[in-house]
Order: sequence, then C-alpha cells, then structure tokens
Amino acid sequence: MQLPVFKNDKAAILAVFILMTILHSNAQEKPAVEKSQFKINVLLPGFVYEHGLSNKNTFYSELSSGYGYTSNSFGKTWIFYPYINEQFRHYYNLEKRAGKGKITSHNSGGFVAMSAFYNFRSISTNNNFLSENSSITVAPVWGFQRTYKGNFNLDLNMGVGYNFEKNDSGLVPVLNFTLGWVIGK
Repeated sequence: MQLPVFKNDKAAILAVFILMTILHSNAQEKPAVEKSQFKINVLLPGFVYEHGLSNKNTFYSELSSGYGYTSNSFGKTWIFYPYINEQFRHYYNLEKRAGKGKITSHNSGGFVAMSAFYNFRSISTNNNFLSENSSITVAPVWGFQRTYKGNFNLDLNMGVGYNFEKNDSGLVPVLNFTLGWVIGK
C-alpha cells in the first residue's frame, strides 16, 4: 500500500482536516442531561420540571402533595399537605452507564443533590387537630432516576437534613420517591 504524496502544504492540511472531520463525526457524543423535562407524579400527585444547566447538572423543581399520620388526646388522623422540593442535582455516572449500554435518556442515572423542601401547613378536615406548622428542610441527598419504556419514570433520593419549624427544629431523615411519567419526547 502506498501513502499519498502531497505536492504542497495546502493539500496536506486539507487532507488532515478532512480526516479529523471524519473521525470527529464518527466519535460518540458524551451523554448529557436533558435541556428540560416535565414529569407527572402519580404516587403523590404533583408536577416536576427539571432544567439542564450543563452536561451533568440540573435544577429540579417539584410541586406535590404529602401525607402523614398524627395523633393527640382526641385520637389519630391522617394529614395532607402540599410541598415544594427544589434541588441542584449533579449526575455523576452518565458516561459509565452509557459505556455499559444502559439508558441515560431522560436523566436516567445516579446523582447527588442539595435539596430544600418547603412543607406548607397541613390541610385537615378534623377540627380537633390543629394544622401542623409549615417547615423548611435542607439536606444533601443521594439518589437515582430511571425512565423506562413508555416514559414511565421512577425517582428516589434520600439523605439526612435539618428541619426548621416554628416550634421544633432538628435533624430529620429525608426520603423522596416519585413514580410517574415524563411528558414529551
């Protein structure tokens, strides 16, 4: 096999440029988070919007509802409260998942995040129970998100945080689990 001989520098530069263009076009792109995605949470009814800030970082906003169980001298009851969850997420294993042939679309990967929950006062229909106070919880969390066939989505994250409440503040466990669908694409 004989290598081509170039008569001038311009032809050599053009050949190198064409070769680099071909190699670059055949190279796989690194996986990145979605620029934006909406989700519906059906487990605890609510909505989620996740906005991509860079290839591995997102801002996650969730408006959902929570449920709890409380008791006092009048008895026991379930409580219902809306909450807002804001997170700055860093997806740390997208390349590793893609290298193993696993799905990374719709931000399917593991992440660490700084999370802030705002729990509104509970909405209670029983006058014997006072509405619980609103509170803010700040926590570092670890979690993962997976989107399966049909855009079915599962998101779980957990950690330990500090809860700020009018009458009672302190360390609390944090667990957030959503089950729903990604809307679009």
